[in-house]
Parts: sequence; C-alpha cells; structure tokens
Amino acid sequence: MFRRRARADREFREAQREAFAVLRMHAPELLPFDIVRAEAPMSTGSASATTMPDFPPADLRAPSRQDVEGAMMRWMQPLVIGGEIRACPTCGAYRDWIVFCLRDDSVWLRCRAGHQVMEPRLDAAWYNRNSGPVDHWHPTLEDGLRHLGH
Repeated sequence: MFRRRARADREFREAQREAFAVLRMHAPELLPFDIVRAEAPMSTGSASATTMPDFPPADLRAPSRQDVEGAMMRWMQPLVIGGEIRACPTCGAYRDWIVFCLRDDSVWLRCRAGHQVMEPRLDAAWYNRNSGPVDHWHPTLEDGLRHLGH
C-alpha cells in the first residue's frame, strides 16, 4: 500500500518535469500577435530618425467626444419621462423627436416643427443607454437633421 502511493507520486513528478520541459522549450518562441515589427531602429541624435506611422490611420479613426459638438438620435414614439408624456411646449407635439446630447452632457429635444427645448430630467447616461451605435458623422446640424428625416 505504501509503495503504490510512492509510485503514483513519482509518476506525477515525472509527468510534471516533462510538462515543464515542454513549456521551457516553447517559452522563447514569440506568438504571432507578440511580434512587433519596427521599420527601422531609432537612431539617437539623428534628425532623420524614422517614426512609426499612426495606427489606425487618421481616416479610419472616429472623432473623440471632445472633437464633436454633440450627438443626435431620432425618437419616434412618445417620450415618457417620470411617468408623463413629454410634449413640445410650443406646438404640443408629443412624438417624432430629435434628441441631442451636447458636449456639456445636456439633453435637448427638437420637435418636427423645429422647436427646441432643454430637458433637465434627461442626462448623457440616459442618452447613452437609449441610443444605438453612431452610424454617421455630419459636418453641420442641417446635414444631421436631413439624415434623420427632419
């Protein structure tokens, strides 16, 4: 009975040594995603030192939140805030809103007639929860409104 235990321990230690040997053998190898290819080494004190290109390229990068004035989305159904339906104070429209979230995290509503009003009960967190992914960037407000059908 004692020998079985010793033999099992010895077999386990041998298997462990073999596994560590395999790991040591493969440890110096770099995986394909670990390899960083530099075009040329940077030379010290030289004015012609090569620089790495920006990644991703500038035309593939999305603007940051500080680069845009705000985001907008279309809200077709009635907007319910705090248990009551939000209506335009000027014309009484209660559906088909354009919801803006500006850089200062304020939320504005625009009805189909073009009346705009700030909504203090909504914030940027509400906007982010209810908006989908950004699908277009527009240089002007009019282009964005035209894209959303207003």
